Amino acid sequence: MSRKYSIIIPVYNRPDEVEELLQCLVKQTYTHFEVVIVEDGSVNKCDAVVELFKESLNIHYYYQQNTGQGFARNTGFRYATGDYFIILDSDALIEPNYLAIVENQLNTHFLDLYGGPDRDHPNFTPIQKAISYSMTSLFTTGGIRGSKKNLGGTFHPRSFNMGLSRVVYEQTKGFIITRMGEDIEFSIRAISLGFKSGLIPEAFIYHKRRTSFSQFFKQLKFFGKARINISRFFPKELKLVHTFPMVFTLGCCAIPLLYFIYKPFFYLGAVLLLIYVLLNFIDSSLKNKSIQVGLLSIVAVFVHTVIWVRNWVYERRA
Repeated sequence: MSRKYSIIIPVYNRPDEVEELLQCLVKQTYTHFEVVIVEDGSVNKCDAVVELFKESLNIHYYYQQNTGQGFARNTGFRYATGDYFIILDSDALIEPNYLAIVENQLNTHFLDLYGGPDRDHPNFTPIQKAISYSMTSLFTTGGIRGSKKNLGGTFHPRSFNMGLSRVVYEQTKGFIITRMGEDIEFSIRAISLGFKSGLIPEAFIYHKRRTSFSQFFKQLKFFGKARINISRFFPKELKLVHTFPMVFTLGCCAIPLLYFIYKPFFYLGAVLLLIYVLLNFIDSSLKNKSIQVGLLSIVAVFVHTVIWVRNWVYERRA
């Protein structure tokens, strides 16, 4: 069976990144697809970039006032003509066999809704690799996203690399919130309607994310509220594992105080913290074959954790 795919890419002020992604799409070995670009109120538009690919891709460009990535994807769904929709973030890169892998999976083991993992590209900068590590490591809550199952539940595809059938869209009507966990809410709702969800491990993307810790901090400050926001719709989805950053941060803050209260506990806490830091350093250094990336990963992991806790406290008070 040969499906027509609609690749939907919401864009906000990222013309250079869109160009790199479109270059990846030109190289796909499976070619029965269209590309739907939805410019979500950008000042720095990518319409000129899209024009460069008119001859090499079946590509369509739509501009709208800013509504957020969730509703921008809904616009893409409405204009899409394919049998199956694939959502990619504009800062993603994919291998030439990405669509072929998805098509083969759906022909042999159909999924109404799928997600794929993310990796760091060999050409990423050390900081990009460190950020990618913090967002995918099993030593952080970010690592849950690349597992076949979330701890304690069904796999919930995330919108940086997500596919869904047209039937799923028609029954769910798309995203009902536009930011802060809109993809998790969508996945939970689709699964509750009886649709089959799963991970396609080989359908990975290279997720560039941000190129500096300050950009990473700002990105997490906004998107890191997602899990807390989702708990307002589905309280049971806030699981024990999602409290780990809070517990970890409180533990770190308590270590200096323990020196004055009970020194054996102070030394125990310091040792445990050192072990955790070393585990991240060694794991990242081995995976990336770079001590520099290993050191930067420690910074990225702590930025990830601190912002997660900040968002938890902020959302609980809101």
